[in-house]
Amino acid sequence: MSSKPVVTAIVIFFNAGETFFRAAIESILAQTYDNWELLLVDDGSTDISTEIAREYVHRYPGKLRYLEHEGHQNRGISATRNLGIEHASGEYIAFLDADDLWLPEKLARQVAILESHPEVAMVYNSTWMWYGWTGDPEDIKLDRGRALGIQPDCVVSPPTILTLCLEGKAESPGICGATLRREAIQAVGGCEDSFRGMFDDQVLFAKICARSPVFVASGHWDRYRQHASSCCHVAKAHGTYDTFKPNVSHQNYLSWLEQYLSVQGMQNTNVWQALQTSLARYRHPVRYQLLKISRYWQRIYLKLARIGSSGFKPPHLI
Repeated sequence: MSSKPVVTAIVIFFNAGETFFRAAIESILAQTYDNWELLLVDDGSTDISTEIAREYVHRYPGKLRYLEHEGHQNRGISATRNLGIEHASGEYIAFLDADDLWLPEKLARQVAILESHPEVAMVYNSTWMWYGWTGDPEDIKLDRGRALGIQPDCVVSPPTILTLCLEGKAESPGICGATLRREAIQAVGGCEDSFRGMFDDQVLFAKICARSPVFVASGHWDRYRQHASSCCHVAKAHGTYDTFKPNVSHQNYLSWLEQYLSVQGMQNTNVWQALQTSLARYRHPVRYQLLKISRYWQRIYLKLARIGSSGFKPPHLI
């Protein structure tokens, strides 16, 4: 291994427990690509997590490092990721949450792509939504990859990915499914410390996808564990987040994005139209619902028109 690692893996954690946390760390140790360092960044844990992190650092000196905020403070996800970014040595940065996994080929695959495409700021794959970790056959049936919304294994120009996500035609990148250039993260100012909950990762991805080309890969090289104590499920239980319904976390993200793109001087009309349509569900809910109904019937009309043009006639018209 060279004196300076090519990849910095960052695992932030807060009261991560033992089983999931150890599995996350072991999945990094099992990578077929070896030129990496691992930063275990503590967000003020009060359980056994701190002890586990220090244990691994002791076992792998020089390969793993432990970081924490001054005074062992709890400062939130974004501030804790920024602490890791600040101390990263690698040319590339890859994040893994403390309850998720990487498959052994994750870094090898994504580093090869980044080195083959020096113009891209990030590579990401279709993150695997992992319900089946329980072993229950009913949970296994729920496993799926996130919808990319675009033909994979290609470079995508900005701000196409951001537009597709706002339009609901693509699911957002998963934090554990991406590897980014450190200089690209630094160029956009890293994560936003003000985001202490949901959409903190999407803020970073929005910054990157708004200005830089990204490579969208077809593989499934990570496992995003779905469980009742995850951030998403806890937020849903508190009513602050929902995948399919309007919620305050989504509204806060969209409002931030509107201000950010305005300050950045974004001129792309497609991304602005998609953003304003997304914001309309919060600012003009009645108008938004009427627009949805109108578009629904428009799709029905176009489908019937295509059937008619093919020569097919419904039975009652024969």
